[in-house]
Amino acid sequence: MLTNISGVLRACAQRNGAAAVVSARTYADFTTQATFEIKKCDVHKLDEAPATQVVMTRDEGLQYYRTMQTMRRMELKADQLYKQKIIRGFCHLYDGQEACAVGIEASIKLTDHLITAYRAHGYTFTRGGTVKEIMAELTGRRSGIAKGKGGSMHMYCKNFYGGNGIVGAQVPLGAGVALACRYKGTDELCVCLYGDGAANQGQIFETYNMAALWKLPVIFICENNRYGMGTSVERAAASTDYFKRGEFIPGLR
Repeated sequence: MLTNISGVLRACAQRNGAAAVVSARTYADFTTQATFEIKKCDVHKLDEAPATQVVMTRDEGLQYYRTMQTMRRMELKADQLYKQKIIRGFCHLYDGQEACAVGIEASIKLTDHLITAYRAHGYTFTRGGTVKEIMAELTGRRSGIAKGKGGSMHMYCKNFYGGNGIVGAQVPLGAGVALACRYKGTDELCVCLYGDGAANQGQIFETYNMAALWKLPVIFICENNRYGMGTSVERAAASTDYFKRGEFIPGLR
C-alpha cells in the first residue's frame, strides 16, 4: 500500500515539475519496549516501596490500551442505553477507573481470584466475559453472562465472584475465598476490591483482623474515586489514608 501511494505522489510531482519527498514508516521503526519513571508509592509497614522505574513492552502497552479503550466505549454505550431506558434498574458504571482494573490484572494471573463491589462491568470483561455477554446482561437478555437475571451488579466468570450490591459485603466473602486457597494448598490468591465509601464498614475491619490472624493470601484494594454515593471522602472519613487502615497489615498507595 505504501509503495502504491509513493508511486502516485511521485507521478503527480513529476507531472507538475516538482520534487516529492516520501516518508514511509514500518513496524520495524518502533521500539520494542520503553522505560517509565513513576511516582514513588507511599507505604505502610513495608521495608521498601515498589520500584520507581518500570519497563513495558510494546505488546503490553498495546494490550493495556486496547483493554481500557474497550471498557470505556462499553461503559459509555451502557450509559447511553440507561438514559434511553433500554437498560432498566441499576447501572453502576466503571468508566474513569479502567486503569485500576488493567493494572491489577497485569499483576496477577487468571487462575487467581477476584471479587468486587457493584461497579463490576470492567472486571467481568478482564476476567473473560465478552462485551456482547455484558451488554446482553445489562439489557436483561438470556444470552447475558448471568442469563439476564443478574443485571449490572451481579455478573460472574471463572474465578470472578461478582459484582455485589451490599456495600462492603464482598470483603469478608473475598477473605473466605482466600481461606479456601490456603486450605487447598494452592499458590492462588484473592484480590478483594471495595470503594472509599465501603472503607468505613465495620465488617471490613473485622476481615482485616481475621486475614492477619490466619495469614490469608488476600490483597485488599480500595478503589478510591473520592465519593461514596455523592458524599466526598473528606466529609465521610476521619482518615482518608486508606492504605493505612489495616493497621497491622502492610499497605501502599
